[in-house]
Amino acid sequence: MKVKKYSTFWFLFCAIVYMELILKLFTWGTFFDIGLLVMPIFSFIAALLLSCIFSRVKPNIAKHITTGILAFLVLIYAAQIIYHGIFSGTYFELNSIVSGGIGQITEGGIINTTIKEIFKGLPAIILLSVPLALYSIFGQKKLKYRKMKWQGVALLGLTAVCLHITVTLIISLTGHLSSVQSGEFTVNFAMGKFGLLRTEMLDMKYNILGFEQKMEVKNEAPIFVETITPPTEVEKPIDTSPNITNIDFDALSASTNNKQLKALNEYFSQKEPTLKNYYTGMYKGYNLITITAEGFSHLAIDPELTPTLYKMSQEGFKFTNFYTPWLGSTSAGEYAACTGLLPKSSSESFKRSGENALPYALGNMFQSIGVDKTFAYHNHTYTYYSRDKTHPTMGYDYKGWGNGIEEYVKKRWPESDLEMITGSTKDYLSDDKPFHAYYMTVSGHLQYSFSGNSMSHKNRDLVKHLDCSDTLKAYYACNIELDRAMEQLLKDLNDAGVADKTVITITPDHYPYGLEQDGGDKYSVWRELLGHDVDTTFELYKSSFILYCQGTKDAPTVDKPCSSVDVLPTILNLFGFEYDSRLLTGVDIMSTTDCIAQLHDRSFVTSMGKYNAKTKEFTLHEGKSFASPEAQETYVKQVKDIVSNRFRMAAGIYTNNYYKHVFGNK
Repeated sequence: MKVKKYSTFWFLFCAIVYMELILKLFTWGTFFDIGLLVMPIFSFIAALLLSCIFSRVKPNIAKHITTGILAFLVLIYAAQIIYHGIFSGTYFELNSIVSGGIGQITEGGIINTTIKEIFKGLPAIILLSVPLALYSIFGQKKLKYRKMKWQGVALLGLTAVCLHITVTLIISLTGHLSSVQSGEFTVNFAMGKFGLLRTEMLDMKYNILGFEQKMEVKNEAPIFVETITPPTEVEKPIDTSPNITNIDFDALSASTNNKQLKALNEYFSQKEPTLKNYYTGMYKGYNLITITAEGFSHLAIDPELTPTLYKMSQEGFKFTNFYTPWLGSTSAGEYAACTGLLPKSSSESFKRSGENALPYALGNMFQSIGVDKTFAYHNHTYTYYSRDKTHPTMGYDYKGWGNGIEEYVKKRWPESDLEMITGSTKDYLSDDKPFHAYYMTVSGHLQYSFSGNSMSHKNRDLVKHLDCSDTLKAYYACNIELDRAMEQLLKDLNDAGVADKTVITITPDHYPYGLEQDGGDKYSVWRELLGHDVDTTFELYKSSFILYCQGTKDAPTVDKPCSSVDVLPTILNLFGFEYDSRLLTGVDIMSTTDCIAQLHDRSFVTSMGKYNAKTKEFTLHEGKSFASPEAQETYVKQVKDIVSNRFRMAAGIYTNNYYKHVFGNK
């Protein structure tokens, strides 16, 4: 391909780099990082490969092809910016398109948010369109093409391939970037490091074509903390045996040729289990109701506005350092709480797990001990996030809007949690049989306005006296609906005479990102709510885990940092279930093993301090210290390795249907 005045290749290269910078500017938290060096290299390779497309056609056709390429690039970059805005920090994955999940942005009340984000993203879309406009106005006249011989096309393609292989090999030797590229790849993790086009190639490789990610395991040592002090003197010895089951990992490895399954077996066989403790079996034989609450937070709890939630938070277990460290997708937080595993993908992990074995899901665990009344409910569309597949897989008789719950839940946006609770409790309180029920609520969903949220509008008069912004009033108002639902639930349990034998847990799906504002002062409502600027690395994700049973005396206060993945193993231990703690990402919070609140970007919080993965800084908690700087450095590296292993192993469990490998069809 020869060009008389301008090089189409260089124009494409500059256009791609420009669009990558726009995407990075509008979505990635840190602009000046390693991505500014790596992204142009892959943009150069992409421009070479795209040039091959029009190098064997006539000039007039080549011009149309170039226009089409630029228009397509504008479309995919703009789509990522809009999706990122809708789901606050999440990029969509190719699986979303293949599985139809991208259509969720046009479902129900989400369509209003989608339209809003399109208008909000207009400046970015206009900027992305500049290369297309320049080419349409000037490029088609200035850039002149000549057809290239096959030899030239082959050389151009070979150059691109060789450069790609070389850069990939170099990255594979660079430690952190190597992990992003292989073993710990996720779209959200890779986008800021490699740019969109390289990330989409890796997404295609691992999540569409099914190539195996590296399952390299780093040396790991357990981190222990002091045992949580029982509320009273213990009259008999406490069983501190490990929470494990009899699994022959060597035999499992001998039964397969799958390298990832072998690596998982080796890792879990060496992993230290958590130990049983004073709280093991505390609620054995009790009923259980678990709730994933949409957009909920400790900040929504108020003694006057939400008195029932306040009562439950004060009289139950108190977890003072609980985090919901997920980005915008509800599915990620729900997956973490229900499976005890770190999500590999923000929106796809749960969806694809509908085809996997999930033996430790609570519906299956309760059925394994003979409880046949295991129900799940969601008051929005029953197929949303493929819950019609995932929830039966977890052992539930599942009802959502469209397959049963519409009998008592009115269709609007969002739907009422109170109506869901009022209509559903008869399913499991009609007799004196033991039961387990799971709820995914929706009343707390954004938008937080009196016109965009029917629950906020419904409860508007209850917050009109507050001296705060309408956004904050609307947030309180929609959470009043959840509070009323909990009030009704406690009433129904007491009327049935089982309140003292029923544990209720509430965990949020993610932080209430609907409180973020358009414009430059994004966190103005957060500042209003907190009274100070919010720390967007850690504080933004701090939240509430309510674990309540009426009549429980001396419920402990737990200061250990923990997160959604720790909910399931904690419940399993409290209910005295037989399970293998090695096979879960999360940790029984009541055990001697330190929980690690690992955030989506690999930052983390432990009992000793906080590590910021972007700045690579570790900050000790007040009153904590190490014997030497070297001891602190060793500790931080040790925790980083554990976090890395947890993300890799959780991804391996999900990708390889590992539980079926271990337990078969049991």
